[in-house]
Amino acid sequence: MTMVPLRPFLVCLASLLALFAFVTAGLAAPPLPRDKGLPITVQAGASVLSIESFDENTGTYRATVDLRLRWNDSRLAAPADAGGAPPETLRGSAAEARMKDIWIPPVRIANQTGEALRSEYGLRIYPSGRAELLHRVTADFTVGVDVQRFPFDRQKLTIEIAADTLTTAEMQLRFDQSDIDFSRPSANAELAGWSIGLIDLKSAPLPGWYNGSHARIVAALDIKRQPGLVVASIFIPLLASLLIPLLAIWLNSMEDGVFQVDTYEMVNIIIGGLFAVIALNFTVYSSYTVLSVGDNTVNRLFALNYIGLASALFVNILFSRFNVIARLFGPYVQEQAYVTLMWTIPTLILVLATAFMLAAYV
Repeated sequence: MTMVPLRPFLVCLASLLALFAFVTAGLAAPPLPRDKGLPITVQAGASVLSIESFDENTGTYRATVDLRLRWNDSRLAAPADAGGAPPETLRGSAAEARMKDIWIPPVRIANQTGEALRSEYGLRIYPSGRAELLHRVTADFTVGVDVQRFPFDRQKLTIEIAADTLTTAEMQLRFDQSDIDFSRPSANAELAGWSIGLIDLKSAPLPGWYNGSHARIVAALDIKRQPGLVVASIFIPLLASLLIPLLAIWLNSMEDGVFQVDTYEMVNIIIGGLFAVIALNFTVYSSYTVLSVGDNTVNRLFALNYIGLASALFVNILFSRFNVIARLFGPYVQEQAYVTLMWTIPTLILVLATAFMLAAYV
C-alpha cells in the first residue's frame, strides 16, 4: 500500500485552508459603495447620556455616549413601489447580525481606553438606501487636562470619532446642522463639582502614510469647574499663609534705629511659616497631582509664599541681626528703609496675589 508523505500533505492542506479563509473573508466583508464615486461621505455626531466620573489627575473620564453614523448605500434601497415604507429598524443582536451583511463605516472612538463596559447597536435602513447606525457605549476615555486657570478652569471631555483604516480619498466624515442638534448632553447628565455645557463638533483629520490623511471628528463636551469648595480648601489657606512673612516684618518695631524684638523670635515665626507652606504644598499636590506640573495659579501662589518668606528672613537678618544699613548709613536711614520695606513688601504681595487670581478668573 502506497503511503502519502505526511509533511507535503499538511502543507497543501494548510494552503487550502488559508485560501478558503481569505475568500470567505472577502465575501463576508461587503465592498465600499462606489456607485456614486469616492470619497464616501459619512455624517457623524455624538451625544453624552451620562458621566460617571472624571479624574483630572489621570486625564480620564467614564461616560455613556451615543455615536451616530449616517451614509447612503444604493445597494440597500428598496424597490420603487416600496418608497413609502417605514425604515427597517433593528436593535441589539438583530442589528449586529444585519451589520455583517452590509457595509459599515470602519469608525472607532480613538480615545477610548480599555474594553467597553457596555456596547449596543441600533440600525435603521430606509427605503431610499439611507442607513443610520447608533452605537451606545459605556467606557473610559482619555482627555487632555489644562489647569492653567484653576480653579476657574474649563475642561473638554472629548470623543474622537476616527476612521483610521481608510484615507480621506476613500471616506470622509462630515457633520451638518442635524448632527449638531443630535450632539448634545442629556438633560440628566451630571458631574459633581462641575457645570455641564454644550458639545462642540470639530473636524480634525489625522496624518497618514505617504502624505495621506484619515478623517476624524472631535466632539468636545465643555464642563466648567464649580470653584466654591476648591477656594475654601486650597486658596484660603494659601492666601492666609502669605500673612506669615508679613507678620514677621510688622511685629517688630524700631526706636532710635534699634529693634525692640529679638531676631531669634522673628526667625522662629518665619521657619514655622516655611514648614506650614511645605505641609500645605504636600497636601494640595497629593489631592491634585495635575497641579504639580506646569504654570497655574496654585504654583504661582506657592512661589509667592516662598518669596515672601525669603524676603522676611532677609529683612530681619540684614536689619535686625547685623544692622548693615545702620553701620553703612546711620540709624536714621535704617529706620526709614525699614518702614519703606514694611509697606512695600506687603503691597507687592497683595498686588501679585490679586493679579494671579484675576488672571485665572478672567
